Amino acid sequence: MSTPLHLAINGANGRMGRALQALLRDDARFALASAITASDEWRNAPKLDVVIDFSTPAGFEAALSHCRAHKIALVCGTTGLDAAQRNKLQEAARDIPVLYAANFSLGIAVLTKLLREAARALPNWDLEIIEAHHARKVDAPSGTALALGRAAAAARGQDFDMVAAFARHGHTGARPENAIGFASIRMGEIVGEHTALLATKDERIELAHRAYDNTIFARGALRTAAWLAGKPAGTYSLDDVLAA
Repeated sequence: MSTPLHLAINGANGRMGRALQALLRDDARFALASAITASDEWRNAPKLDVVIDFSTPAGFEAALSHCRAHKIALVCGTTGLDAAQRNKLQEAARDIPVLYAANFSLGIAVLTKLLREAARALPNWDLEIIEAHHARKVDAPSGTALALGRAAAAARGQDFDMVAAFARHGHTGARPENAIGFASIRMGEIVGEHTALLATKDERIELAHRAYDNTIFARGALRTAAWLAGKPAGTYSLDDVLAA
């Protein structure tokens, strides 16, 4: 039997952190070496093979700094990162293997591929992305919705920041032809729902994914961590994991 990978969870007291810890009890691939709940705990972190980060933008900064300094693979699912933080993640990939995903569901990975293909094949169709989550989620649109929008914009050769439409209120005028619109719903205990709508005058396509349990994201993150540990420095994606 192979030696378990030494894993740290950043954001261990969050929903995803707790789900990961529950799965790790029966996962022989890993030994949970550290469960981080605050940034200053990295000072006492043991030797690690891989870190899974589901924390906050501030918590992400501490985890990234530690991983880069100690040459540790980083799997990141923290949402709400700004442009500067995304750039830091790319810079860190010069020294360590990193994989960022807004959503670690394998179903979402397939949905992203399908949307990319549809957006490329139908460049003039209107595109709207609707997402729904539980009432306690603090960021909107969701990181997954933004990732879907970025994938569609890239497939169309668009600058995402120029075509994204996040707010509509009052007399907004006609819909811009190239816009990618977003709508967010927050209520109850919705785990996560994402729908991409593509429409033209006479027809419409709907691509949708609904999650019923946070466990699917934790399972995907653990599969990713097992795959990423030991890889050369660089930026990786869930497409790479699925192709392995």
